Amino acid sequence: MRTFDTLEELDTCVGQELAISDWVTITQEQVNRFAEATGDHQWIHVDVEKAKAGPFGAPIAHGFLTLSLLPVFFESAMAIRQSAMGVNYGLNRVRFTAPVPVGSRLRARMTLKEIEAIDHGGRQMTWSVVVEREGSEKPVCLAESLVRRYP
Repeated sequence: MRTFDTLEELDTCVGQELAISDWVTITQEQVNRFAEATGDHQWIHVDVEKAKAGPFGAPIAHGFLTLSLLPVFFESAMAIRQSAMGVNYGLNRVRFTAPVPVGSRLRARMTLKEIEAIDHGGRQMTWSVVVEREGSEKPVCLAESLVRRYP
């Protein structure tokens, strides 16, 4: 866990990998709940037996499920003591570069690409996020995430 006291401390960290999250295990129950929430019931995600015979040899997580874990990754990797609130502002680029079989353990590496002062003493940060799967050389997701934090 990387801890900063203020948002201003991040101003000098552009270009640095600032944090690596804890590992998160992807479960079939989680995949099924995500399918219910989004209406994406494609068999490669929710039909365990059919997925075993499919192209990935097992059910896989939805790409957007992997992406939706970004706040979890940030929370386990970094804290800003004098920041009361953060909001997701958007994404510039996302790629799902490899499948995530159910049972995989994922973590994220976060590099601060840009930071700028915004209203109310806040900062808008652009993060390069690389989501890794344990035991795989290839990342499963590459994302450029925009986050706004306020004191």
